[in-house]
Amino acid sequence: MTYLLALDQGTSSSRSIVFDARGQVVASAQQELPQIYPQPGWVEHDPLLIWSTQLATAREALAKAGLAAREVRALGITNQRETTVLWNRKTGQPVHHAIVWQDRRSEPLCAELRAQGKAEFVRERTGLLIDAYFSATKLRWLLDNVPGVRAQAEAGELAFGTVDSWLVWQLTGGRVHATDVSNAARTMLFDVHRNAWDDELLALLNIPAALLPEVRPSSALFGEADTALLGHAVPIAGIAGDQQAALFGQACFTPGLAKNTYGTGCFMLMNTGTSFLHSRNGLITTSAAQTDATPEYALEGGVFVGGAVVQWLRDGLRAIQSSGEVQALAQTVPDAGGVMVVPAFTGLGAPYWKPDARGTITGLSRGSTLAHIARASLESIAYQSAALLEAMSRDAVAAGAPPLAELRVDGGAAVNDMLMQFQADLLGIPVLRPAVTETTALGAAYLAGLATGVFAGRDELASLWRVERRFLPTLSRAQAAERMQAWEHAVRQATAA
Repeated sequence: MTYLLALDQGTSSSRSIVFDARGQVVASAQQELPQIYPQPGWVEHDPLLIWSTQLATAREALAKAGLAAREVRALGITNQRETTVLWNRKTGQPVHHAIVWQDRRSEPLCAELRAQGKAEFVRERTGLLIDAYFSATKLRWLLDNVPGVRAQAEAGELAFGTVDSWLVWQLTGGRVHATDVSNAARTMLFDVHRNAWDDELLALLNIPAALLPEVRPSSALFGEADTALLGHAVPIAGIAGDQQAALFGQACFTPGLAKNTYGTGCFMLMNTGTSFLHSRNGLITTSAAQTDATPEYALEGGVFVGGAVVQWLRDGLRAIQSSGEVQALAQTVPDAGGVMVVPAFTGLGAPYWKPDARGTITGLSRGSTLAHIARASLESIAYQSAALLEAMSRDAVAAGAPPLAELRVDGGAAVNDMLMQFQADLLGIPVLRPAVTETTALGAAYLAGLATGVFAGRDELASLWRVERRFLPTLSRAQAAERMQAWEHAVRQATAA
């Protein structure tokens, strides 16, 4: 048998999964990653914990599979995107905690750039909107606010990377400082047309080019993991940001195919092939995972708080003891009883882009219970995703493509049948859950397998994709529209301040 190891470094956990050559899970391991909240709107991670938990899960997954590292053909990495790490090239030590993608501290700089009229320039080069979500302004904040860091950066002593680059650096003992196009495209410093760092963007943000990693295709040989780490020099042969990896793992290789990942946030991507489409509906254009030097693109919308709303129910409201209890609690009531939860804890992402929005609960009555709030919290995930798909369909039609006919789903919350059925009801199209829902890690494994000859090409990968369950809409379109109008009213209340 041929085996592939995927490192899946996410916002709330580090996981490792061993796959066989048919894309089936052989073994997995996971460790929770602590979140650090220095002040409201700020979110950080300890980069050394990112590394130690990821390495520990890789070793554990191999042990559970009963495999030695020499039996693994290649290793793929997928990661939380935009999260920004800055470290010393000589010591390998981070100069500060990682600034997580959810963090909003650089919004004043973004507002300044927008006021300078730079939005269209940035959008044309990168496909992105100017927002604190992306890495560039996080990196600029580190350069401006951590004592001594700018001087070290300008002297070439520091290295910047998204989480994939940090892991590659650690895996290779500091020999390789690299990233892939899908992660580079999330920095707001990368020209997605030329697949190259952009000197004008670097000058605009006052960021030294010496900090940047080398950019390679997503399916490529990046280096080898040090023998001392896993027991064998396993090739690192695939890297993609988590959402592009999931699009690849869902076999969305044809323009018009779309997937939604229900993780800490929710992210919907639609393959647009080699066409760079400008969204007219609040979405962004991003580089898809690429197997060669040819640029490929996707339209994307991101919900900042998806599954994280369940963590809030657990840790904030203490409504549940564990995340797995939420469906049972929500199903103790027939509906949300008019309650709407807008979980804008760190602002609202696409298609609203309201950085100042804050979480709200509306529609409360004397009869409202924790169960109603739990159900409304779950439904908020589907409402936000439905708003994304409506925007995506409008963009597709404007570009001459048919509206989306189905949605492929994955991620932790995709196992929730109640949520998936409600999602299909709102969308009015089938929601397809694959047999293997670990599609983020699977995409990384597929990319690594392609680079090392395990798979012949995308056609072979597409043939491996299987549906586990198809959720068909049961609401009339009029009823769904009424629900969405109520949601949009709640969003307006969340953004009124």
